[in-house]
Amino acid sequence: MISNKIKRTAICLSLLTAFSCTDNFEEINTNPVGASTPELEQNFNNIKSLFKPTFNRMYICDVTWQYQEQQSLQGDAWSGYMITPNPFSYIEINNNYVLSDYFNTRAWDDAYLNIISNLYKVEQRAKGKYDNFYSWSLIIKTVVMARMTDMYGPAVMSSYGSEGDALYDSQEEIYMHMFKDLDFAVNDLTAREKAGEKSVFAGTDLSSYEGKYIQWIKYANSLRLRLAMRISKIKPEIAKAEAEKAVSHPFGVLETNGDVMKVKSPVDLNVIDQMSHAWGGLFMGADMESILGGYDDPRISKYWETSAISPGEYKGVRTGILYPNASTYNKFSQTGPRTRTGEITWMSTAEVYFLRAEGALRGWNMGGDAKSLYERGIKASFEQNGVAGADAYIADNTKTAKDYVDLVEPKNNTPALNKVTVAWGADKEINLQKIITQKWIATYPDGQEAWSEYRRTGYPKLFRINNNQSAGVITTEFGVRRMQFAQSEKTNNPKGVASGLAKLGGADNGGTRLWWDTTGPNF
Repeated sequence: MISNKIKRTAICLSLLTAFSCTDNFEEINTNPVGASTPELEQNFNNIKSLFKPTFNRMYICDVTWQYQEQQSLQGDAWSGYMITPNPFSYIEINNNYVLSDYFNTRAWDDAYLNIISNLYKVEQRAKGKYDNFYSWSLIIKTVVMARMTDMYGPAVMSSYGSEGDALYDSQEEIYMHMFKDLDFAVNDLTAREKAGEKSVFAGTDLSSYEGKYIQWIKYANSLRLRLAMRISKIKPEIAKAEAEKAVSHPFGVLETNGDVMKVKSPVDLNVIDQMSHAWGGLFMGADMESILGGYDDPRISKYWETSAISPGEYKGVRTGILYPNASTYNKFSQTGPRTRTGEITWMSTAEVYFLRAEGALRGWNMGGDAKSLYERGIKASFEQNGVAGADAYIADNTKTAKDYVDLVEPKNNTPALNKVTVAWGADKEINLQKIITQKWIATYPDGQEAWSEYRRTGYPKLFRINNNQSAGVITTEFGVRRMQFAQSEKTNNPKGVASGLAKLGGADNGGTRLWWDTTGPNF
């Protein structure tokens, strides 16, 4: 996060060869033939233009190598979803728990420079004047701040845009602030929807919601439910209250696959498919093979292609291994049809049913019992992926994850860990494992969310790496718990980083647990 003073200085330095910075900086940089402020304000153009980057850069969907640095090298790998088939030294470091300052800074920088900065301008131009736009910005702000704090821990929120140093909020403070932001947004948009107000978001909204107030309300409620579940172990009373508030709202949460929140990429490709096929650098993870293969899950054909090394079979690559040579795994399974569209899913209806199922398992009022909500989640995921057989799959009480067999390097073979069936059972902890395992399957390819839920619950059980090079900083047993603070912050905002470190509760490394990532039992 760069303070206003630093940003202005950077601009001045970049223009130094043309003219010196003066008090009439704004006047010098006004385009005499461009639109005037009143003209920009017509039809809210001075506000609408600020939203486009927030859709394209939340999950970077227009520049492949930037998405790779934003999420592919972190959550996508640490969740067990996808991994490089080749020994690229600059990629292996994260997989082997030697976290790179360079590669783990992209998510932070892009969030603040391309999303938070624009949403701050929306607040300045719309708050108290056009609160519909302000409310919309708060929902999107919640999405990005949740991602940032769940990656790094403490982050800049309440001090953003203020004079002086950009100090960090603790993760607890950020979560409480996000709940308040959602309160404002949901209350404001609900009143407008009930009054029959025509939405002003249409044409600006790049999501599948096409500007509809009611859809954004449902999404905001679903976000609240996700955040509530994240703090269920550290703040159970607040979690219960927030979750029940989300589900009991008059417009509710996501309930049909028509409610799925997704965004269309501005370019005609999917960055994950590009990395897998054009680059040959992203293949199926061994955990995916073990779990989907063991369940004989029909979604596997949507997520992955069969392998060339064993025609007709799906083969994954284990994370954090020693690669015998550069082409060892280039005949394993690459990404399938699910990642060949330009659509990026921000939240699925299936995820919301699994959140509600866990809430019901915890004794919360989720509008249904845990078993039925769990089964509805599976059915929603099957429908979303266009596959049949959900009823038989749900009833199966025999199949479990299968042992992993590496066809070219036997020393990487390992017994299955996630030994639970799909069918609902009687044990509370095992049922939680089933819920999170099915959520993990349904949430693909969003590795960031899957990694967060794995850290929170320990599920699904994932294979441990066998090439840990962190010198004990990150344990093989528990894996990476967070990303270190961004290098740009250490350079440009050292006082802010110091304030964040004081609130982190541990060293600035990948082994330190976040506030909600407790070591206690799930119940």
